Formats: sequence, structure tokens, C-alpha cells
Amino acid sequence: MAEARFDEVIHAPMRLRVCGLLRRVDGMDFAVLRDTLEVSDATLSKHLKTLTEAGYVALKKSASTARSDARRMTWVSLTGVGRSVFDAHIRALREIAGAAD
Repeated sequence: MAEARFDEVIHAPMRLRVCGLLRRVDGMDFAVLRDTLEVSDATLSKHLKTLTEAGYVALKKSASTARSDARRMTWVSLTGVGRSVFDAHIRALREIAGAAD
């Protein structure tokens, strides 16, 4: 288990929410993530780009098996590094909150 470490990239509210949702699953469809967060495609794409560039998130495109056309779905998942950094960030937040008591 990595030691507690505050991470500026993850800490932005929308990116923290993205990582929190992705932490519970192996992957999530872009549209489901967007709808759950109640944001636009552009807003989610911007935050995913930042997380991807940091190596915390991976994007994978695949054909939709539920559709007869060639529409591709984008799957979003935390990388191993992303999971580790997110967990360390949450531990750091807990330490900060505990210090306030």
C-alpha cells in the first residue's frame, strides 16, 4: 500500500469524482460516466485528457455489440498507477481531515 500523498491532478473536483466512480469498476462507458456526472462531452473529455496525460486513466474504443451499425464506444478505466495514486490521495485527505479533530 502506497503512503498517503496529496495529488494536485486528482484533487480537482471533477477529476476526483471521475476517479471515485472508476475506482469501483473495471471500466465504464464514456456516455454512462458523462451522464452520471451530469456534464457535457467537452467537459468530461477535458478532464479525461488531463488524467490520461498523467497516466491515471486509459481509454479504449470498441464496437458496440448492442448496435448493428459501426458505432464505437469509448471505455474509460483507471490504470494501475491511477488506482494507486487515487488511493494514496484519499488516504492523504483522511489524514488531513483527522488532523482537524
